[in-house]
Amino acid sequence: MSGDTEMIHPRTLLGAALVVLTSVSQAQDSHRGDWLRNPAMGNYKAYAEFKMAHYAEAREVWETLAEVGNGDALFNLGILAEDGLGEPSNMKKAETLYTSAAQAGNFKAQYRLGMLYSAGKLLPRDVEKARVFLTLAAQGGDKDAIATLATLGQPAASLTPYQRAEFMSATGEHTQAAALYRELADGGDRRAQTRLAWMFEAGRGVERDLSEAARRFESAAVAGEAEAQYALAVMYRTGKGRERDVAQSLVWLRQAAGQSYPPAVAALASSESAGVGL
Repeated sequence: MSGDTEMIHPRTLLGAALVVLTSVSQAQDSHRGDWLRNPAMGNYKAYAEFKMAHYAEAREVWETLAEVGNGDALFNLGILAEDGLGEPSNMKKAETLYTSAAQAGNFKAQYRLGMLYSAGKLLPRDVEKARVFLTLAAQGGDKDAIATLATLGQPAASLTPYQRAEFMSATGEHTQAAALYRELADGGDRRAQTRLAWMFEAGRGVERDLSEAARRFESAAVAGEAEAQYALAVMYRTGKGRERDVAQSLVWLRQAAGQSYPPAVAALASSESAGVGL
């Protein structure tokens, strides 16, 4: 997809923007019952809290959604457990959460487990388990999983620089991974740019810097990276990392959803539902 912003009729955009602007407040003021009725709104709220490093508040939402098997919530709880964000780092807990998320169809959890089992440092090495989870992610269209499957079990020398950075991340060498992602991102690799943006957002391997995360998400989003487009949409909608701009948020959300990025598809559907918003 081109990085050009989508052309939308001003009246349509204004109407949608007003719906989303109202629903932002609904998400921020929402409670357990609201999250269960509308998981997309709950995940939106939790992600906004995560961006502000309010990990306890994010965990509360995700734990509520995890009770009903929401894959996105389970995966994000795994991230909190793996990285020790707002709680002690616990890889066994992270493995359990990632596995539940993967079984619920979350492609990020499937890919993460595949990488962790393949790398064999943060979790015991198990090539067969790695193959199973990477295959699931690949069947869902994850390009990184497809590429990793092709080199599974091969020596590190056969990996591309991006794949080496991914394996560094999977072995807990976050500082080294961030350095390699930065080199690749500065050379125009939009996937590496997105990975590095996430690292700045969470403070993984680099000092946490929401402004730098936003800058890098925007660079990758303009280049057409759906994951970055979704992250940027949330930043514009919450005013965290970017000044709040509901119209721009909707443009980026539509672009990410247009590439079938699951969280964006769910968020857009929720925002367009009568009487329901994010």
